[in-house]
This record gives sequence, C-alpha cells and structure tokens, in this order.
Amino acid sequence: MSANSFGSRDTLRVGDQSYEIFRLDAVEGAQRLPYSLKVLLENLLRTEDGVNVTADHIRALANWDPKAKPSQEIQFTPARVIMQDFTGVPCVVDLATMREAVSDLGGDPAKINPLAPAELVIDHSVIVDVFGRPDAFERNVEIEYERNRERYQFLRWGQTAFDEFKVVPPGTGIVHQANIEHLARVTMVRNGQAYPDTCVGTDSHTTMQNGLGILGWGVGGIEAEAAMLGQPISMLIPRVVGFKLTGELPPGTTATDLVLTITEMLRKHGVVGKFVEFYGEGVASVPLANRATIGNMSPEFGSTAAIFPIDDETIRYLKLTGRSDEQTALVEAYTKAQGLWHDPSVEPEYSEYLELDLADVVPSIAGPKRPQDRIALSDAKATWRKNVYDYVHTDGIETKVDEASAESFPASDSPAVSNGDGSAGGHTTSSVGRRPHNPVKVTLADGTETEIDHGAVVIAAITSCTNTSNPSVMLGAALLAKKAVEKGLSRKPWVKTSLAPGSKVVTDYYERSGLTPYLDKLGFNLVGYGCTTCIGNSGPLPEEISKAINDNDLAVTAVLSGNRNFEGRINPDVKMNYLASPPLVVAYALAGTMDIDLDNEPLGTGSDGQPVYLRDIWPSPEEIQEVIDSAIAAEMYEQAYSDVFAGDERWRSLPTPTGNTFSWDPESTYVRKPPYFEGMALEPEPVSDIVGARVLAKLGDSVTTDHISPAGAIKPGTPAAEYLKAHGVERKDFNSYGSRRGNHEVMIRGTFANIRLRNQIAPGTEGGYTRDFTQEGGPVTFIYDAAQNYAAKNIPLVVLGGKEYGSGSSRDWAAKGTRLLGVRAVIAESFERIHRSNLIGMGVLPLQFPEGQSADSLGLTGEETYSITGVTELNEGRIPATVKVSTDTGVEFDAVVRIDTPGEADYYRNGGILQYVLRQLISK
Repeated sequence: MSANSFGSRDTLRVGDQSYEIFRLDAVEGAQRLPYSLKVLLENLLRTEDGVNVTADHIRALANWDPKAKPSQEIQFTPARVIMQDFTGVPCVVDLATMREAVSDLGGDPAKINPLAPAELVIDHSVIVDVFGRPDAFERNVEIEYERNRERYQFLRWGQTAFDEFKVVPPGTGIVHQANIEHLARVTMVRNGQAYPDTCVGTDSHTTMQNGLGILGWGVGGIEAEAAMLGQPISMLIPRVVGFKLTGELPPGTTATDLVLTITEMLRKHGVVGKFVEFYGEGVASVPLANRATIGNMSPEFGSTAAIFPIDDETIRYLKLTGRSDEQTALVEAYTKAQGLWHDPSVEPEYSEYLELDLADVVPSIAGPKRPQDRIALSDAKATWRKNVYDYVHTDGIETKVDEASAESFPASDSPAVSNGDGSAGGHTTSSVGRRPHNPVKVTLADGTETEIDHGAVVIAAITSCTNTSNPSVMLGAALLAKKAVEKGLSRKPWVKTSLAPGSKVVTDYYERSGLTPYLDKLGFNLVGYGCTTCIGNSGPLPEEISKAINDNDLAVTAVLSGNRNFEGRINPDVKMNYLASPPLVVAYALAGTMDIDLDNEPLGTGSDGQPVYLRDIWPSPEEIQEVIDSAIAAEMYEQAYSDVFAGDERWRSLPTPTGNTFSWDPESTYVRKPPYFEGMALEPEPVSDIVGARVLAKLGDSVTTDHISPAGAIKPGTPAAEYLKAHGVERKDFNSYGSRRGNHEVMIRGTFANIRLRNQIAPGTEGGYTRDFTQEGGPVTFIYDAAQNYAAKNIPLVVLGGKEYGSGSSRDWAAKGTRLLGVRAVIAESFERIHRSNLIGMGVLPLQFPEGQSADSLGLTGEETYSITGVTELNEGRIPATVKVSTDTGVEFDAVVRIDTPGEADYYRNGGILQYVLRQLISK
C-alpha cells in the first residue's frame, strides 16, 4: 500500500469499471514535467513506502531541474518484464538455481517466483540454414527444434513451475513485435489499480515499446531477474532531451531513412544515459509503426529511452492490433485524466533541445560497421569505395586497384555526404574514387558459373524487429519485388536472400495482397519468424561462395534491414555490413554489389532488353497505402495472437519436466547449474581491496558487448569447441553461443573470444587471445586458458578499456563471463549504461581513468601488476569517489568509482545482485 503522503489516491470510472489511481496533479510541479518523468512520478506515488520510496523522492522528481547534472537517486518499479530466449534462458536457469539455494539456506523454494508479470518470447534461436526454397521455413524450424530441444524442455518446465511466467513458443514472432502488437498493455490493470504500463526487457531494443508511450528499456538479465523478484531498479533522475518534429517525410523516403537520420543526429549530440522525448506538431504525422522503429534504435544512439507520448495515433494502433474496446477506452481515459495525453501546443521543459524537419530526410543506409554511420544513398558507391580500403590488402598480390574504375559526376550533382561523425561533408573532387578489383570465378552447386569481387552483396536479409513490424516498408519491399519480377529482373546468384518477419501478421498481409509469389521468385522465401541475420544467425554461406571469399580475402558485404551491423556480428565471411530499409535490401539483392550508384546506374536488364533503374520499380506512397488499406485488418492480429502461448504441435508434444526444483541433467551441454551461490552464507563477506592483479585484456575504444559476450557460431579449435568435443558433441551440433547461454561452461570459454577482438597485450592477434604471465615470457594463449592458470594461482584479474566500453546490446553474459573468468575490476575511459550496471550486478568493480587520461597516456602496457586500494570504504556504508590504482612499474592514479547509487553499492557488497535479492528474500 502506498503511504499516499500527497493525498493522490483517487478513483477513475471508465464505463462500468472503477479503478484506483494516483493522481499526478496532486503533486505541485507535476504539470511542467516531460511525459517520461510524469510516468516515473506516478510510479513513485504508487510505490511510496517511506523507506525505499519516500515523500522526499517524490518532491525531488516534481522539482526536477532540467539543467542539473543527474544526482538524485530514485527507485523505479517496472510493471512487467519481457525476455527473449537467449537472455531469458539464463534468467530462468538462475531462478531455478535460486530455488535450490533458498532450500540449502533453510527457506521455501516455492517462494522464488516472479512477482511482476514476466513473458519470454523464443525468437533468437532460428538460423537461416535453408533459404531460397519453398520449404525453408519448415526445414529451419525442424533444425531449430533438433538443436534446442533441451532448452525448450527447460523453458516448458519454467512455464509450469513459476507463477506469473509465460512463454511464447518458437515460430511465432520477434519479442519486440509481439510486445507492441499484443503483450503491451499501455495502461496496466492489477489488483484494482490502473497505472502506466512500464516494462524492462533483457534485450536492449525493448525500447521499441517507447513508440507506444510505454516507458522502459533494456536491462541485463541480472537486473531483469531482480525486477521479476520485486526489486526496484535504482536510477538517477535523468536529463531529458526534447526532440521536436515538424513537417512530413517526402515521397521516396522510409521509416528506415528517418531512423538512421535520427540515430546520426543523436549520436553526434550525445544522449548516453539520457531520455529522449519526441514532441511537436510533427508527432501526429509519424505513424505508430515509425515511432516504434525510432524507439527500437534507442541503443544505437545511446539513450536510455526514446519515447513518444500517447495520442490519437496510439489509440488507432491499439484498435488496429485487436486490443479490446474496454482496453482502448481505459488507455484514453486514464491518459487524459493524468495529463499524459500529447498536446502539441504545449512545450514541456527539457534539459536539451533538438529539432528535425521530416521533409529534410533523404534515402539512406548505414555502415560498414556502425549503425550511426549514416550514408546518403546517393553517396553509397563513393563511400564504399573509400571504406573498402580498410578491409583489403592492396600490395599488388592479393588484389589489384582498378585504375579505370574512377568515375566522375558534374560538380553540381555531388550530394552532401555524412562523414560518419554526424557532420555533413561534400565531395572535394568530382571523382567517385578507385576500387580494389579481384574478380574470382565461382561454380555454384547447381552448376551456375558466376564471378564475385570485392563489394559483392552475399547476404540480403529482411530481418529484425526494427523494420519487420512496419507495414509500410514491408509492403514497400514486396511491391518493389513485384515490379522487379514484372520487369524480368532476378537476384544475383551469389546473394543469400532471406525473409524473417517479426510476426505471422506480416505473411498474412503478404498473402492477402497477393505479393508473396514475387518475393519468393526473388529468393526472399520465408525462413522463420525471429531475429536471424541481425544477431548473427545468418547461417553459413554456400560452401563455394565461402571458399572463394576466404581463399581470395574478398571484402564482401551484407545488406540487412536490422539495427546492428557491428564487426564480426553478421557472418564470419563478411567484413562490411550495411543497414537499409527492406525495399533497399531487395534492390541490393538485384544489384548484387555495393559498388553501384542506385540513382544513376541500372539494377539490371529487363526482359525487354532495356536497363531497369531503381526509380523504375520504386513504389509510390499511394501504392503502398492502397495495399495497407486493403490487406490489413484488426482480425488478422486477433487471429495471430488468439492462442499465442499454446504453440504448434512440436511445442505441445515436448516432454515437460515437473516439480518445484529442476532436475539438472549432468550430461547436458545446454543447461547446467551455475556456481553463483556455491558456499554463499546468510551474511556477505566484507569487500576487499584488489592486490597483485594482472591484466587479462587491454582494449581500445568502442568495445561492444558483442566483442565481450559469446555470440554467433562456435568455431572449431576454440576452448568452447574443445569442451563440447570432450562431451561428445559433434561439430555439426555445436550450435551457437546464444543457444548455449544456459551452460556457463560454454559461455565463459567464449567470453572475450569475438573473432574481431583486438587485445593490445597480444599484438598481431585477432580474437580471444592474451598473454599468460603465469608462464615465463608471457606466451600468447587463449584468454580462457590464461584465466584458468591465473585462478589456479589465486591471481585476480583486471581489464583495461577505452571510451564507451560495453556499448551495444544488453548482454548479461558480457558481465557474467567477465566475473567467472576471475576479473575483479574493469578500468575504462567511459562506460555505456547497461554494461556498467551489469558488471556491478556480478560483483565486478567498474572504474574510470581520471578525466582526460587513458591507459596509453599513463604509459600502461598491460604487462604490469596492479593494486587497487580504498575499495574497503564500501564496508563503512559509503561509496568512495575514487580509489588508488598503483602498478609495479610506479604508475599511480586515482580511478573514479562508477558505483553510482546506494542500491548498486548494496549489490556490490553482496557479491552481486542475485546474492543481494536472495538474502533479502530469506531475511523476510
């Protein structure tokens, strides 16, 4: 029960129903707050208990100073938790392990249950093994079940063993699309109360729901487990960036172009740790699907959330997606009663301001390795020719420079070009530039003889939640395919094509509109409903293509409609990855190369012998809208989600274990009991200083959680592969790291093992290598093997990093693996939010170099021995501002302690968030 210090408890009647609400207008100052902070204020009013949430916290939020540096800690209690299977499986593994730990400490294991609704969508396990065939979907799902049977049985057990936990089975859709189309409530009703739907998720793109006005963001699996168990999330009241939208998108542009433009703008502005909130007259012209696309990309520009307020468009979408009349009426009535309804004439106070005229957006792609590196489509060829030299050797042996390939445009036709840092550049000359040239003849399995070169598009994938939730771009792609087929075009034979929609509704409206055959004709057959290429589940390239690429060191490319294109993520054979709208994915499959100017060069030759240009087959907004109006209806969503938790016959026929505690299979290579609670006492041991530590890895700037966390295929010869071989697993059954996230033995062997990781203390290597200073001379070895040797000698480890350490997806294994390797502290120039929090959640100390300093400026090589003193001040209930770092080479500096809140300090003192929660539950 809320302490109700402000007398805000009231009753809201909607139709025949009455709901308890906590009125925001009872708190002075609430009206001036941005939408997102009003949602947080309601959260505090409803959860005020006088201890964790006090009247002073509520006043601090109501009196928020937009210009102040965040310093006030509050406790945010999410209404629900959503998970995908890669990150969700370890959550359920940990809950199962906690049940046993409670039992060992004399408690009741059945008390360990989610206290907030928790839903898990199995969407990350399907791999594009089969493509370009009518049976691709069925075959890929069959293979998925063969690979993941143990995991799925475990999740089936969890669905029956835990209250408030539901699972959406495989082959249904992508977690974020299922969320906005069905699972999201927008206004929650629980125990007679109505309140804003808020949700944290174990995937950083949980922010897609921000497009529906739902506040929430991606958290590590560790934080998600705590939220499920009723623990609030400690946070500082953030700065809020107001992003004003005006105008309308011009014809020929898509939601993808808009979001890549916004991503570039916000990365340049700097929004890490901040909320972004869209407002202004232009909001009304942004369809809900586009809002969701923008919200989805929040991690790419670095903000905690990127939210749109609720308005008529929100209500229209809820009705379209089959929500009940009662629910939509409640959302509208509650939102208006609370002052949460968008009024474009009112400009709330914001910390910072940005503005975009939608009419200024131009067709764009992003790449070759970061989503914020936007390229105007008109400049794509020139930019590729410039960037490709970072990926090829031009010594005259491996590749030749094609001297004849430099082309010129009139100076007046030289478009503005993004420099990748958000600044606008321009052609200093009219030359498009030379290209490296190394044509390789290939004979495909069906006997087709062809040729590939640098820049060949070998993957063209309509994939990921970002765009597949958006009917305008999905139907745009299908209409473009129809026009291409009618002109007589086909995809190039070396392109691996795939269609992986976010929900069955997409294929329903493709069927209803008669567009499926055209996508199939171009090889965009349905391969699965789930995150595929975007997360590295692109599957292997055809053997003869892969061999040609690797034998000749070709810098080939992938074009995908997703949100992530980091190095080493999409496919091990592909060096350059580009984000693009679904229609452009189809266009590049037709072109077969990045070395093309889509404005001025033809995609191919039509059946009439005439060149066909992109402009000839690009569908108009009117054509797209006509199909949307005729092919999409609310009953499609109602049917698709009518029995969403039941699953197909494969799911229902899985044998399901029973019981309050899980019966671990000692032979399992997928699900094993982790060691987090081994030897845990009711009272935590005092924290200690870190003495005599060695460096496991010295890393540069922009090291992402993809570099740290195990992801993608398990490479033969690596420690993880050797472990699986020792347990009788054949190479063909290795599966991916993501699918084995429930087995800590596999995961720690794959931590810091990304094929593109560059560990500076092992120069000349790429991948999971380090130097092992337990042996004479410090020989180069696998990171896992070195960590085992350090552990055997009780030598603690540290990691040195640069700027934006831990950016990217919310990967709990980036923190879990770090801790289980024996790393006690990470010292970096700066951290991204989720990973810093996750490190603390695993008992790893995040430290920052003094402002303006770095490992290199301090002369640190990574070969030193380190001591970190002053940490024990935490035992006194205080958080030290800095700790002393000293080395055996005489370097000393004061590192900034990045434990930012008292709640985080509690987690660290307990050895991690799970241990803290477990002790709290037992003490109650």
